[in-house]
Amino acid sequence: MSFNGIKASLLAIAIIGLSSLAIAQDVAGGGMRSITVIGQGEAAGPPDRASINAGVQTLAPSVAESSEQNQAIIERIMAALKQEGIDAADIQTADYSIWPEQQHDPRGSGEITITGYRVNNTVRITVKDIDRLGKVLAAVTNAGANAIHGIGFSVKDTAALEGQARAAAMADARERAEALANLAGVKLGKVLSISTTPGGSYPMPFMGGGREMAMSASVPGISSGQLSINVQVQVSYEIR
Repeated sequence: MSFNGIKASLLAIAIIGLSSLAIAQDVAGGGMRSITVIGQGEAAGPPDRASINAGVQTLAPSVAESSEQNQAIIERIMAALKQEGIDAADIQTADYSIWPEQQHDPRGSGEITITGYRVNNTVRITVKDIDRLGKVLAAVTNAGANAIHGIGFSVKDTAALEGQARAAAMADARERAEALANLAGVKLGKVLSISTTPGGSYPMPFMGGGREMAMSASVPGISSGQLSINVQVQVSYEIR
């Protein structure tokens, strides 16, 4: 084959190769171009209900005696809650436990003596009228509760707050996408896909123990703060 023939063959192969590459690039880039962003939305409102863990601990020489003492106090607490308008359905046993009180021999013999038995009975109380929370706390402590393990706040129906948070998240996603599109020199088109992850962020519960603490917390009242609902959305937009 002459030199010109070889040159022509190589040129033809190069043209075919470039054509194949162009086709491959066209196929690879033939899909719809898009931009994906994550938007954050938050909405807050006052809680309308609260839950309390109120406990009674008793210590006596025998299990029977400690249990009887504990039960007597629990019955007074139940009566006080009824007087405050708390329905029986809103009172639930959260914990009931019995354990021995042990004393080690101070002489170091390793001998352990049981000096009595502790009984713990904790009830979880739902207060649906949050304005009465302070009075309910005072009632249970006056009736004999000697441990308040926590107070939590919530909203019965979070749908309205979640809706506000979703709207804020979508607006945030659109703002982020437009900012990126402007930087890239393109324009946003239609929404291609949306996914969302709802979540909640609640005030930290009031924690503590002891009758004196609970009594001081119930006068003049408990601060319920705000309930915050967070929603995250992932949105893909067509770009042109």
